[in-house]
Amino acid sequence: MYERWGKRALDVAGATLLLVLTAPVLLLAMLAVRVALGSPVLFTQPRAGCGGRVFVTVKLRSLRAGPGDDAARMTRFGAVLRASALDELPQLLNVLRGEMSLVGPRPLLPSYTRRYTPRQAERLRVRPGLAGLAQAAGRNAVPWKQRLELDAQYAARVTLHGDLLIGLRCAWLLLRRRGVTAPGHATMPEFRG
Repeated sequence: MYERWGKRALDVAGATLLLVLTAPVLLLAMLAVRVALGSPVLFTQPRAGCGGRVFVTVKLRSLRAGPGDDAARMTRFGAVLRASALDELPQLLNVLRGEMSLVGPRPLLPSYTRRYTPRQAERLRVRPGLAGLAQAAGRNAVPWKQRLELDAQYAARVTLHGDLLIGLRCAWLLLRRRGVTAPGHATMPEFRG
C-alpha cells in the first residue's frame, strides 16, 4: 500500500516543503553557477525512469562547457557544488512531476539499460530517486556491480521505514562529504555492463 499511494503522497509533500525551505539557497546557488560557469545555469539530460521510460532530469550545471571528460571540465566550484549536492535540488521538480521519487535508485543514462543483467534491470521497477540504497551505502564510492545490486534489493522491498533510514543515512554521508566521487574519477566512471 505504501509503495503505491503513500510514497507518492510523501514525495509531493516532501518535495514541495524542500523546495520552499531551500528556495533561497537554490537561488544563491543558481547565481553562483551563473557567475562561476556562465550560462546555462541548468543542465538537463535524458535518464531512464520507472519501466525504462525516458525523462529529462534537471540539475545545476557543475562542469565547465567545452570538450573533454568530466575531470578536464570540473572546476573547484563545481566540485564543491557536487559535494554539497546542491546541484541536485532542481530534481525536486522531477519529483513533483512524478518522474522521480525522494527515495529510489538514482536515475541513470538510458543507454545503460541494455547493459543490465536481468537482476540489475529490477531497479527499473520503481521510480528513480534523489537518494537511494546505493547512495546510503557510500554514494559514488560504491562500485557499479554493488550499486546495481543494492538498487535491485531496494526495488524488491519498498517500505516507509526503509525510505526513512535511507534518507537519514544519505543526509549523514552528505554532511560528512563522503563518497562524492568514485576512487580515481572526477565523478563516476561509465557503466559498461
